[in-house]
Amino acid sequence: MALSSMTGFARSHGASGPYTFEWELKSVNAKGFDLRLRLPQGWDELEAFAKKRAGEVLSRGTVYANLNVKRANAVSIVRINEDVLASIVKVAGVLAGKIDAVAPSIDGLLGIKGVIEVVEPESDEAEDKAARDAAAAAFEQALGHLVEMRRREGVTLGQILIQRMDEIERLAKKAEAAPGRKPEAIRARLAEQVAALLETSERFDPDRLNQEAILIASKADIREELDRIASHVAQAREMIGKGGPVGRRLDFLAQEFNREVNTCCSKSNDLELTQTGLEMKNVVEQFREQVQNLE
Repeated sequence: MALSSMTGFARSHGASGPYTFEWELKSVNAKGFDLRLRLPQGWDELEAFAKKRAGEVLSRGTVYANLNVKRANAVSIVRINEDVLASIVKVAGVLAGKIDAVAPSIDGLLGIKGVIEVVEPESDEAEDKAARDAAAAAFEQALGHLVEMRRREGVTLGQILIQRMDEIERLAKKAEAAPGRKPEAIRARLAEQVAALLETSERFDPDRLNQEAILIASKADIREELDRIASHVAQAREMIGKGGPVGRRLDFLAQEFNREVNTCCSKSNDLELTQTGLEMKNVVEQFREQVQNLE
């Protein structure tokens, strides 16, 4: 399976009988999956179908799906509600005998809510059902285009993530080969520090200082962190290679990367090693940001 992005856009058009319609689908990042539909009045029965189909092919992302429908030769009928109009005229006549007021005009009467009614033409049940079926097929088409676009973007994201893994691997090897982390370099730095302390005071126990120096040297070793980073790189490469909805797992792995790199930086007492760790931290953050877009 290929990687898929959570972002995408797709459209599809269709027609059936007097109806023409257009689907517009837009997908954005989200922690889970959610389909948000906007359907015209009378087309609500498509909701269950659309949610079922989208949930079968997508696992993450918020998808906004809008359906626009037009009906050809659908001329609305405008008619006057005679009962409402008669009631208003009667009330106006009663008020005219009590107060000094201008008689209501025709446009004024027609502007009163309820006097004019706009009646939609009656629809044919068979035509409507055929149109809904055609709209469902058009949704399938738009959904297929959306999935394809997300996969194309996923391929690009996969290439970027592999590049980030290459950079992390290169920096980890650079950290491992750093002269400052070699045992002899650590011993030399500690020897200088111990000598400086002994010169300033005679109360320090040389044997005790030697034991403390050995303990500090062991704590400063980043071998364990570098091994875990190498393991994380191997896991990330495997996930990216297999593809599928691995965004959450890679996001967790990015957190593990960050934890190990932070530990390397905190243990480092060498400038070159610290700079390498900070470079690696920057690459890990770039990796994490890209992973946020994966399904």
